[in-house]
Amino acid sequence: MEKKMFQKANPLIFAKAKQLRNNMTDAEMILWGYLRTKPFGYKFRRQHPIQQFIADFYCHPLQLVIEADGMIHQKIETKISDKERDSALNSSGIKVIRFSNKEILNSMETVISTITATIFEIQDPKIMSH
Repeated sequence: MEKKMFQKANPLIFAKAKQLRNNMTDAEMILWGYLRTKPFGYKFRRQHPIQQFIADFYCHPLQLVIEADGMIHQKIETKISDKERDSALNSSGIKVIRFSNKEILNSMETVISTITATIFEIQDPKIMSH
């Protein structure tokens, strides 16, 4: 069965996603600068509604969410919320990888390497198991 791209996201989520696209952080803009080049031919969408969530970046064919986490994600309640969110997405077959804004701003080469490895792992899981 084909996975639906938005997985029943509610119309209010779409409005919030549009607002977020118009107010991206510096780290999100840098990460988007890379992802918009369609790495390895994969199109990413920014601030993409899925279920009741908004993914910072989402590639539907890969079922991959990439999150750029600001300082608020250091708070314990946000960490708990992030874990629950990631778990809900994982149970829908969506892989989530997270980077701190600091990682994106200071170590973009490492971020790109991690994204590349994740794409290859999703494309062919046998590659990473050897």
